[in-house]
Amino acid sequence: MSKIFKVLLVIFLSMLTVATALLTTYFILTKDAVLDESRLINPNQSILIYDENGNEITSANVSGNRKSVILSTLNKHTVNAFIASEDRTFYSHNGLNYKRMFKALYKNIISRSFKEGASTISQQLIKNTHLSQEKTIKRKLNEIKLTKQLEKRYSKDEILEMYLNTIYFGHNCYGLQSAAEFYFDKKAENLSLTESATLVGLLSSPNNYSPFKNPEKSLQRRNLVLKAMLDCGFIKPEEYATATNEPLNAKKTLQKGKYTDYLNGIFDELDEINADFYNLKNSCSVYTYLNADLQSYVEQLNYECDNSVIITSASGGVSAYKSTINGAKRQPGSTVKPFMVYAPAFEEKMLSPFTKILDEKINFNGYSPENYDKKYHGYVSVTDCIKSSLNVPAVKTLNSLTVKTAEKYLSKMNIALDDEERNLSVALGGMKYGLSLKEIADRYSVFSAGGVYSPSRFIKRITDKNGKILYEAETSKSRVFSEGVCSLMNEILMETAKSGTAKKLNCFNYDVAAKTGTCGNQEGNTDAYSVAYTSSHCIGVWLGDKDNKRLKVTGGNNCCEISKQILGKLYAQRSPEKLEISAGTSTVGIDAEDYYENNKTIKADPLSPKLNVLNVKVLTGNEPKEISSKFSSPSITMPTISVKNNTVNIELCHAKYYSYLIKRQNGSKIETIYDGKLTKTFTDAPAEGVYVYSVTPYFDDGTKKIYGQEITLPAVNLNKNGSSVQDKIPDIVKKDWFDL
Repeated sequence: MSKIFKVLLVIFLSMLTVATALLTTYFILTKDAVLDESRLINPNQSILIYDENGNEITSANVSGNRKSVILSTLNKHTVNAFIASEDRTFYSHNGLNYKRMFKALYKNIISRSFKEGASTISQQLIKNTHLSQEKTIKRKLNEIKLTKQLEKRYSKDEILEMYLNTIYFGHNCYGLQSAAEFYFDKKAENLSLTESATLVGLLSSPNNYSPFKNPEKSLQRRNLVLKAMLDCGFIKPEEYATATNEPLNAKKTLQKGKYTDYLNGIFDELDEINADFYNLKNSCSVYTYLNADLQSYVEQLNYECDNSVIITSASGGVSAYKSTINGAKRQPGSTVKPFMVYAPAFEEKMLSPFTKILDEKINFNGYSPENYDKKYHGYVSVTDCIKSSLNVPAVKTLNSLTVKTAEKYLSKMNIALDDEERNLSVALGGMKYGLSLKEIADRYSVFSAGGVYSPSRFIKRITDKNGKILYEAETSKSRVFSEGVCSLMNEILMETAKSGTAKKLNCFNYDVAAKTGTCGNQEGNTDAYSVAYTSSHCIGVWLGDKDNKRLKVTGGNNCCEISKQILGKLYAQRSPEKLEISAGTSTVGIDAEDYYENNKTIKADPLSPKLNVLNVKVLTGNEPKEISSKFSSPSITMPTISVKNNTVNIELCHAKYYSYLIKRQNGSKIETIYDGKLTKTFTDAPAEGVYVYSVTPYFDDGTKKIYGQEITLPAVNLNKNGSSVQDKIPDIVKKDWFDL
């Protein structure tokens, strides 16, 4: 036996051993894998849903929701969209695409992970109906075995039809027909080219590519599917060009019934957390924060137009939810001012609640914001700016703060601005896609939570039929604002609910903070908001029209009326704890006269009388630096002196709390001619002669007199004619220097 032959024999035996080991492993790992034909048609999945007290409220049975399609009735573009995007060689392979499998295997070995998949449509059908979504070798081997059995028993068209009837499209939509009805309100056989591509684009991540949640991403994904169809020759270049320019025309079609809106919120959240819907079977249980009594109350309230209501608790759960637009994003209007503009400005120590801002007509490089009443109000405190929801001061504040700095805080609350939104109009809610009511309410909850952002949740946990926890809500928290900023904002928004735009809520004997917002013009409004919160709950209300028709609804009137009814229901038996308005703040005394008359914020002089001290609350560390000395060192502007009808008139400047000492000098004779409180004009009628007057302001605190600097006035000369001249001074223009 030659040496070469021995080597070849060893290699052959080694390969045979490896192959035998692999086959043995394959048969051992897949011995229980049996194709269940009933699962291909009826996966028998159901989701049991429970309220906050553990009471079952409904069973969302998947097979009951499924509506089958017949492959032969579908538009060719619809079928081709799935083939081009999911499995281009579907009709030519035997269930497995070995080339893609080896390529994926190589990439997984290099990356030391199971990132890459190579599933054909046949494999996806098996995985979705028979197996879990976990990425393990055993599951992959079972998938291969069952796929081969599938391909032997069914034709390609039968496999594709079963696939289209079981694939998940998000929001509890299993199968193409359910998705067509939910996203486009039509039968699957009537789907257009672009609609088919949009649905196919959902498959890899229904939440990320939802046309309702992320329209821009959905559009990009749809166009990728169209490009795949072009590459496969399923559509012509001109068809591709036309289709990519078409807008998304998706519209949610929702069935109504008891708790339907809350259920919609649950399924939206299931998509958001990327729950494995194919494994939510055999009586999977979803435990929620639903307050059934509160939900029923919200559902029966009278609404005259499209509406949304959300009630969240301090624990982070959604207690009740109602919406005729199912969480759609809308223009948020003035509701963004507290968390996008003023709270960041407080945190940056630019402003305090009492800081005055000049409300005036202004132009920012072509952008001229206006107040809702088309009027300007002069200097207005930040508190009153928020209470009255003035627009110009909000834009001015953002201009000083900068959008970039505002974004720093928004990012901590999971709000990302689009490039087109990075301008001053965002201070008034001018956003490309807007915010959902839930998103707005969650940002206001930051203030009652002491500055910590934690998004509210519909779902507490998900368990399988044996009680094993499949998912549990994580408390994601991020610090956005300091406790001090939240104390200041709580107090301002409480004032807004007492005497501002939300004053309809001033009838309660417990702390309520609120803000309103309205989007529209003189013809009517498209969006109206009220966000009210206590230490225990946050209530968001939106009224408007989903098609942007103009309505006569406002946040301060219609929305606050609904909030008022809900607050009455919530606290019919007990009152919530007080809102925090002191933590992280300091109280300082400022000079009241300077504040009210000169719009200046200066610490009061330590010797200031109490009537001239205005106590204000500031963020600790943001106390005014300048200290007034008007009482410890009295000073006035130069008085004016004149003579008329042989009478000297001294005009004294107005200085509250001061007294005056006035002296008159004639030659060497100096005498005090007035010592007392302010008189606007002091008059004196001395004999003829040259007189020099002086004025000294002083402050009398009741125990001592504190004198300021003596001010000497220009000399006056009275003669018998009653005229007044100053001492004769040479006229160097008209007279000779020596002719004096």
